[in-house]
Amino acid sequence: MMRTRPLKVALLGCGVVGSEVARIMTTHADDLTARIGAPVELAGVAVRRPSKVREGIDPALVTTDATALVKRGDIDVVIEVIGGIEPARTLITTAFEHGASVVSANKALLAQDGAALHAAAAEQGRDLYYEAAVAGAIPLIRPLRESLAGDKVNRVLGIVNGTTNFILDKMDSTGAGYQEALDEATALGYAEADPTADVEGFDAAAKAAILAGIAFHTRVRLDDVYREGMTEVTAADFASARRMGCTIKLLAICERAADGQSVTARVHPAMIPLSHPLASVREAYNAVFVEAEAAGRLMFYGPGAGGAPTASAVLGDLVAVCRNKLGAATGPGESAYTQLPVSPMGDVVTRYHISLDVADKPGVLAQVATVFAEHGVSIDTVRQQGRPDGGGEASLVVVTHRAADAALTGTVDALRKLDTVRGVASIMRVEGE
Repeated sequence: MMRTRPLKVALLGCGVVGSEVARIMTTHADDLTARIGAPVELAGVAVRRPSKVREGIDPALVTTDATALVKRGDIDVVIEVIGGIEPARTLITTAFEHGASVVSANKALLAQDGAALHAAAAEQGRDLYYEAAVAGAIPLIRPLRESLAGDKVNRVLGIVNGTTNFILDKMDSTGAGYQEALDEATALGYAEADPTADVEGFDAAAKAAILAGIAFHTRVRLDDVYREGMTEVTAADFASARRMGCTIKLLAICERAADGQSVTARVHPAMIPLSHPLASVREAYNAVFVEAEAAGRLMFYGPGAGGAPTASAVLGDLVAVCRNKLGAATGPGESAYTQLPVSPMGDVVTRYHISLDVADKPGVLAQVATVFAEHGVSIDTVRQQGRPDGGGEASLVVVTHRAADAALTGTVDALRKLDTVRGVASIMRVEGE
């Protein structure tokens, strides 16, 4: 039987995502009612600038007092899309205390304080859903948390930031330099005026922490994620990648150790073979590759950001939370029963592509090979080429077999001390093989 009293929803934030959430709630009201089993009513919208005209939103619902809104006591669900740590954290916990469940898109907060928020939700018997926090409209968190709950996930490998993928795709397909590709991304609205969170990997690292925690049933914080940005990737790196049959992507990689006793989470640019499904992900799209013991290899692909795609994920969570409310139940909470330690980056084992500027004279290759051998890093291929302008220098590219990151770091440190090595032009990991 259809419940007649509407479920009341408070919206915190009415920017690009929040305004789309409000619009869909209004235009799809009948469909939402049918799917939930009760009508949903937008009961209040907390904003910082109340004077701004917001099409389709009753001005009487707009308030600058977000705390009073979540404390009302008649709010069933709070949707938080303001971002950042505070006041979002306090508003969410206050909502729990006053009877509301929460739907959030706040990746930074969840990566930093997810465990505390889950504990607060459980203490009050509330839901905390956040599908929109990772990869926009792509259904990813729910499959990991529910569909694969009976399986053992060993690896999550993905492109989880559309801005960086757009930039790297343009560098690869058009030969543009980093700054030129960034300027285009900014002009098209893919990059913020300050793109640091994207291009330095902070955004992807927060998402990696969330994914690793869910996939491996353990607590992984943002501080546990190794992070490198992609601002140093050059046209020469792409040329080397093409010679290897690869391209370059900024990847979030979460892995369970071979012995199953620890996990790692990292974000960095990497070369991946053109044959890998992630290599064909273009423009600002996201894609995540999941490897599970029974299910095998699964790939999730779609738009990873933007108002409408992110709002789609928010509304999906809203439907689930409202259904739980009607059934006097809660959905799955934090699943961190394994409590596996997070290993440091030095324990990660992968292949490497190292480009060196060296003196163009006999014996250099032997010296370099000796350093690799002394540090236990096996060489797969070597390519040496003199500079077109001469000058007594050459470019030496070494691709290794799989080795621990700590061994590679020691190798590079030793190479820098050789008189014949003028500089280390680039170091890039090779993944997805």
